[in-house]
Amino acid sequence: MQPRNMSMSGVVDLAAVKAAGEAKAKAEQARAESARQGGTPAVPPSALVIDVDEAGFESDVLQRSTEVPVVIDFWAEWCQPCKQLSPVLERLAAEYAGRFVLAKIDVDANQMLMQQFGVQGIPAVFAVVAGQALPLFQGAAPEAQIRQTLDQLVQVAEERFGLTGIAVDADAAPGAAPEAAAVPVGPYDALLEAAVQALDAGDFAGAVQAYRNVLVDDPENPEAKLGLAQAELLGRVGKLDPQVVRKAAADAPADVRAQIDAADLDLVGGHVEDAFGRLVETVRRTAGADRDAARLHLLGLFEVIGSDDPRVVKARGALARVLF
Repeated sequence: MQPRNMSMSGVVDLAAVKAAGEAKAKAEQARAESARQGGTPAVPPSALVIDVDEAGFESDVLQRSTEVPVVIDFWAEWCQPCKQLSPVLERLAAEYAGRFVLAKIDVDANQMLMQQFGVQGIPAVFAVVAGQALPLFQGAAPEAQIRQTLDQLVQVAEERFGLTGIAVDADAAPGAAPEAAAVPVGPYDALLEAAVQALDAGDFAGAVQAYRNVLVDDPENPEAKLGLAQAELLGRVGKLDPQVVRKAAADAPADVRAQIDAADLDLVGGHVEDAFGRLVETVRRTAGADRDAARLHLLGLFEVIGSDDPRVVKARGALARVLF
């Protein structure tokens, strides 16, 4: 089974799942009851990844989803892509530290659940938020794409249902906490300096390559990730004719390529909110591959500005409202 994206805008019809409004009310009631009882106790890291079967689905997934988003990993022992994807999801569950819980469902032993969710092939990943089921993606997707999807999921869970996750007691189970990140091979000062010099000289291709050289050894290096996003943006914009791009974007609001190019120009020109707003509107107007292209490009522009920037936070919320 080749990896393919599944639209995040659909909702799976399960007999056990309540309507969205009822689900939200249920989530609010659960939080109120928890508050009256002194709050939900912290869970050990081992509780962030659970095996679920048909008998426990109601309590382990539906009820739990009133407190925290539950990501479901449909897998099987014989499935080789599953063996690539599952460890990534388990590691991210630990890294996200209670912002979602990972439920693993063996399709061979739980055919009814597989049918209820309409699973066509595995690995397949869904989420349940306040009793509402959403398809996320299918296949062993790249980790960067998985992170973007999870970021959107936890934000929607918080904004629409007030689900901020569960507390994790890292000391509850010695040795179960996420392993400390390995010390990067480094140092990367020379490569990073070379990238900056290439940027200053207008050699965007050289800067891109220098940043990628750092990321080969240290994939999470924040300076290299940010620099790469900026260098790629500048490289794209350098090939554009602003007048042609602006006219094309104005004449064809539904032309995804034109809107992407115009958003790049907006961002480089300092019009950050205009760039974000343009692509959010493009996502709203489009569907299928065009919508995915606009969404993924917008997520890439978020990387250029930085996830903590208030403009990014605001735009993520707008994007989530359009998608869901």
